[in-house]
Amino acid sequence: MRESLKPGLKVNFTYRVSADRTVPNLLPESAEFGLMPDVLATGYMVALFEWACIACVNPHLNWPEEQTVGTHVNLSHVAATPPGLTVHVRGQLERINGRKLYFTIEADDGIDIISKGTHERFIIYKTGFDKKMDKKAANLWLAKM
Repeated sequence: MRESLKPGLKVNFTYRVSADRTVPNLLPESAEFGLMPDVLATGYMVALFEWACIACVNPHLNWPEEQTVGTHVNLSHVAATPPGLTVHVRGQLERINGRKLYFTIEADDGIDIISKGTHERFIIYKTGFDKKMDKKAANLWLAKM
């Protein structure tokens, strides 16, 4: 983590919604999702917010060895966004507690505010994280024997 990682960093990110980021495409094996409207899926919206926060902090980390993972989201999704519109995500890194990062974020699609909320991320060390996940996966494999 570099000294430049400080509260006050601004999140400013845009994303044009494509047809494959709509509710029917979220989990193609879900018949229920397949019948829903072709609008930005909440799951993809959350991923978009994560991406925006990652892009905000990565220049201030020793990336790729230091990365962040999402640990909490508290977001509204109050307006539907059809494909073709561009979502603009804005926010700020509000505070840092050890390796935990706290963001406030909101987004609009050029017509409506679509979301407001908070997001928390945690700084990981990729090598150690991967070792833990390898061990977890090995335990799963052993449990199936």
